[in-house]
Amino acid sequence: MPSMILTENLVKEYKSTRGKGVIRVIDNLNLEVKEGEIFAFIGPNGAGKTTTIKLLLDFIFPTEGKVLLLGKSPKDTSTRQSIGFLPESSYYYRFLNPVELLDMYGRIFRIGKKERSKKIDELLSMVGLEDFGHMPLRNFSKGMLQRLGLAQALINDPALLILDEPTGGLDPIVRREIRDILRRLNQAGKTIFFSSHELSEVEMISHRVGILNRGRLIRVEGLNELVSEGGRKESLEDIFIRLIKEDVDKSA
Repeated sequence: MPSMILTENLVKEYKSTRGKGVIRVIDNLNLEVKEGEIFAFIGPNGAGKTTTIKLLLDFIFPTEGKVLLLGKSPKDTSTRQSIGFLPESSYYYRFLNPVELLDMYGRIFRIGKKERSKKIDELLSMVGLEDFGHMPLRNFSKGMLQRLGLAQALINDPALLILDEPTGGLDPIVRREIRDILRRLNQAGKTIFFSSHELSEVEMISHRVGILNRGRLIRVEGLNELVSEGGRKESLEDIFIRLIKEDVDKSA
């Protein structure tokens, strides 16, 4: 299968605020996500997950190393046209309604008026907001905004979805709705790369898991292989805690 995401020796450093030297927040990251996968990117707070996503999307620039999305530079226009992105916190114009917001994004992607209108109706129905298309966003709950954010990420019919904490802080009903949507999108052929702290969600939906700690990728494994390693069935949460502790002990 082709690589949808590929990083080679990716490094991101910032100058230390306490004097001389640098802080390395991403440390020689070598990551590959194959076409058709749901790949979960997990790690403790401050591990570098969001920084990695920003590097993938060319929002910030690497100190060293290389990023390829769909086999090309993330700067490539055709690459950007094929990616959908949902940030951890979506900030939209609160005076707009969902139809107006999605229409704006459709115009950015130069989608024709007739196709744009059809796609907006389809996406609002997909995310369960078909009855709220003309409600101002200032009246939306967090869960409704997250579902709208997912619709926004799909307006250009991307081959690759990159999602930062798509179910973070949501109630169980909305988490399940978004999980079901992601499954259907994957079954329709979309590759999904997402970061999450919701390990139970990761365990229910992912094909492979990458574990990041202090900017280093300490494990990449198929989910089934990871949770049944050594012939014993463990929860992903137990495995995650154990691997992070082992990594910390090695560095002590």
